[in-house]
Amino acid sequence: MKKTVVLGASDNPTRYAYKAVHRLQQHGHEVVPVGIKNAEVGGQKIVTDKSEQITDVDTVTLYVGPRNQPVWYDYILDLKPKRIIFNPGTENRELEEMAQKANIETLHHCTLVMLASDSY
Repeated sequence: MKKTVVLGASDNPTRYAYKAVHRLQQHGHEVVPVGIKNAEVGGQKIVTDKSEQITDVDTVTLYVGPRNQPVWYDYILDLKPKRIIFNPGTENRELEEMAQKANIETLHHCTLVMLASDSY
């Protein structure tokens, strides 16, 4: 299964990032929740330390708006994911171009829809 970093992870059940963590787990994917809040989601502590090494990342799925993404650029690119999913509201041409230059696939899609339609 695909190891997925959920960037913008939240312990708030009304947030899409929260739902994504749970749905990814239900579909058998290894999930690493990453964010700024010291909390837990899906039985896992949210990683808040950007220096924590995460390896073998297949997908970064974004739940951070474009205005708050620049502080994450280096972190995301250093993960060397195979792809980045820009969920609705996270679209960012600058990050997309940086990712493509690093040979990282970029998708404008919704992780929850992809999981529901077996296209993840």
